Amino acid sequence: MKISVVVPAFNEERLLPDTLRSIRVALAAFDTRGWASELIVCDNNSSDRTAEIARADGATVVFEPFNQIARARNAGAARASGDWLVFVDADSQPSLQLFDDVAAEIEAGRCLAGGSTVALETDRFYGWLFVRFWNALSRLRKWGAGSLVFCDTGAFREIGGFSQALYAAEEIDLFGRLKRLARSRRRSVVILHRNPLMTSGRKMRLYSLGEHLVFLVRMAFSAGRSLRDRDACFPWYDGRR
Repeated sequence: MKISVVVPAFNEERLLPDTLRSIRVALAAFDTRGWASELIVCDNNSSDRTAEIARADGATVVFEPFNQIARARNAGAARASGDWLVFVDADSQPSLQLFDDVAAEIEAGRCLAGGSTVALETDRFYGWLFVRFWNALSRLRKWGAGSLVFCDTGAFREIGGFSQALYAAEEIDLFGRLKRLARSRRRSVVILHRNPLMTSGRKMRLYSLGEHLVFLVRMAFSAGRSLRDRDACFPWYDGRR
């Protein structure tokens, strides 16, 4: 068994070191089972030291010139040689316990893919409220947050990976297709919740409540069409760090 951990990264020199350290510790969950692993960082056209930091850590670095999260994840997955893919965002810190839960699901042989609930580093009430709402919805609908996705590699490639037509919510689209494939194969899609993924609350710090509401209103009134517009998905692409 081999696990490929893929980290998409755009101008992440500040947070990437902690993410890579956390991943290295968490990989012990696979090591103790005698599984091989690799760490791939996709530099998504960064202008800072992202690629340099990843290489210094010993990660395989691939380059995706078009700035889009879906393309970055797909580019990293294209280089992967593992039986399973684990996508971790560059501002998130998986724990050993979370990766152990992932490994247990893979070992059990019933699931095709999965995700995790999240814990957000923020002291803002609306951030806490959003995370509570998202985690409940995630478990109910079996939608994984893009910050942690694990998936059988063959299944990922069969369905074509993340949709490159979307600039946000590409993980929800992915899980919709994975769930259909899982049902056809009598497999499951799971959302882990015992050890939530710790992820950065920087969007709560860098963007006002009004800006978040503008994004949500545009998405609602466009029936999701704004997710195909890079400028409309500004919290992911306007470069604030």
